[in-house]
Amino acid sequence: MRYDIVIVGAGIVGLATAYQVQKRHPGKRLLVIEKERGPAIHQSGHNSGVIHSGIYYTPGSLKARFAKQAGISMPAFCEEHGVRYDVCGKVVVAVEAQELPRLDKLQARAAENQIPVRRLSGEELREREPHAAGIAALEVPTAGIADYPGVCRKMVQLIELNGGEVRWNCRVQQVKIGSEVAQLITPSGPIETTLFVTCGGLQSDLLTAMAGVAPPARIIPFRGEYYTLKPDARRLVNHLIYPLPNPAFPFLGVHFTRMINGEIHAGPNAVLAFKREGYHRTDFSMTEMCKVLGYAGFRKMAKAHWREGMHEQYRSFSRHAFLKTLQRLIPEITDADIEPAPAGVRAMAVKPDGSMIDDFLISEGRFSMHVCNAPSPAATASIEIGEYVAERVAEKM
Repeated sequence: MRYDIVIVGAGIVGLATAYQVQKRHPGKRLLVIEKERGPAIHQSGHNSGVIHSGIYYTPGSLKARFAKQAGISMPAFCEEHGVRYDVCGKVVVAVEAQELPRLDKLQARAAENQIPVRRLSGEELREREPHAAGIAALEVPTAGIADYPGVCRKMVQLIELNGGEVRWNCRVQQVKIGSEVAQLITPSGPIETTLFVTCGGLQSDLLTAMAGVAPPARIIPFRGEYYTLKPDARRLVNHLIYPLPNPAFPFLGVHFTRMINGEIHAGPNAVLAFKREGYHRTDFSMTEMCKVLGYAGFRKMAKAHWREGMHEQYRSFSRHAFLKTLQRLIPEITDADIEPAPAGVRAMAVKPDGSMIDDFLISEGRFSMHVCNAPSPAATASIEIGEYVAERVAEKM
């Protein structure tokens, strides 16, 4: 059977893309294929579950635009379809006086992105988060949490209900581009399609290259490790507590997140994973590591950020060092209050010059489109990314 559109990848971005393509093209034959046994197995099921507000992102960027819109669309989707969510808000905290200029800049960035925030004094911060340290903070009321695996499961149901097809355990092994159609070679046989869209996350550059399109960057996997607060210690965190981000390091820093199931996660750090899907310290692939270390872009990035990288690596192996970072935001936390939680792996798109792509990025081929970079806040903005891709699919068709 020949399909009109095939979506490769059943994480939240791939499923949201399929969902939006169906809405725009209800009569088209659509297929979603996924190499795993079900949806949201990787990044979509291993993130903090936060509905991001968009205060951090460059004004006018896709991240800024989509995150702002997603503050409405993601809660609306969850409300309509009975998926758990909570727009609980968050605080971004300045602990020391020398951080106040950065808090000022973040407040100005929020104003540029038209994200409502409220400046809090130390006393006002403790009214909201009684156990948090800080001399000032920004309260961001539009931030929240959601059950993103639940969103994915619901999207699978909607796609199938509307006549689409979803296949699990279906890995793309090869792509053949013909004169009129593309052929995706899988273990269960070839799939012919007029157009296909890859939303491969940690495999996005490999899928892009397989389709004959030069990927603009190489995916470097970074493992984010978490601790969780034991039940008796959950009283220390009411909602979401973030530090001010380090402008020299492309991660938000260790923060506290109340999950949709009531757990409190603390983290993540950011260390190089020795395998693309390496969720444990012992996960290792010699082939993948040789490719990472042999990539000039990674070496240049490591040279620029080696101090921060060494600190993150030390914190990975030192529970005490991780605890000290947590205590900077909540001094009352003790070693007896925390226990390890499952880690996640982030796909970081690194260009040959060592710089990291800081926005969502989509490339096109003759019969294909490729989501080459979809880092945080991709889960938050997945419906907007899907709509954006669906518009470009309409143009290609």
